[in-house]
Amino acid sequence: MDKNYPNRINELRNERSMTIEDLSERTGLSVSYVSRLENGERNLSVKNLNLFAHAFDVAAQDILAKAPEKAPNVVGVMGRIGAGAEILPEEEQIPPEGLYEIETPFPLPHDAIAFEVTGESMWPRYDDGDIIICWRQGVVVEEVLGWEAAVKTATGQRYLKRVLQGSERGTFDLESHNAPPIRGVRLVWVAAIQSVIRSGQWKKLTPSARQRMVQKMTASG
Repeated sequence: MDKNYPNRINELRNERSMTIEDLSERTGLSVSYVSRLENGERNLSVKNLNLFAHAFDVAAQDILAKAPEKAPNVVGVMGRIGAGAEILPEEEQIPPEGLYEIETPFPLPHDAIAFEVTGESMWPRYDDGDIIICWRQGVVVEEVLGWEAAVKTATGQRYLKRVLQGSERGTFDLESHNAPPIRGVRLVWVAAIQSVIRSGQWKKLTPSARQRMVQKMTASG
């Protein structure tokens, strides 16, 4: 795990009045390494997760901190698109919750992710500041042939493009307004565009606003 997904090692250790030395002995890991894991400075592997679960006598999932509750009209913006160019940054380079979260005018499924349009060169189809909504899981590429979709190529680039069958088997052509077509690429992830939220119809969610929203959800639950 990392700092974006903190663990509960410190919390569980304190509940049991254990020292780091005690925990080190129970897990067979060094004191310094346990300390770094506890502080989120090192990734918590599945093997180490099981070691701590055994040491605390809890289920493995109890070692992990609960993800913050998500309101149905909040979605993470996973990157920006513009000029018919690739989506930046790569989803793997940013926290799982996205660059930032936005509040949308309608509820969205838990699997929804968003991309923000930047620049005017995708006019008239999209405007600067529009939000594209799609599903994280993606679909089979054949389902979006002839339609615009968010895609990831085998070489790691992400685009918002119209997907067409390529000239060679297993390849596809990517086209968009006001940008040269990209021919003969292989795709490893494809997500259909589920909706477009126009600029001005969404707002960036601040941490304090998110906290108030979660508290309201908890109180009404």
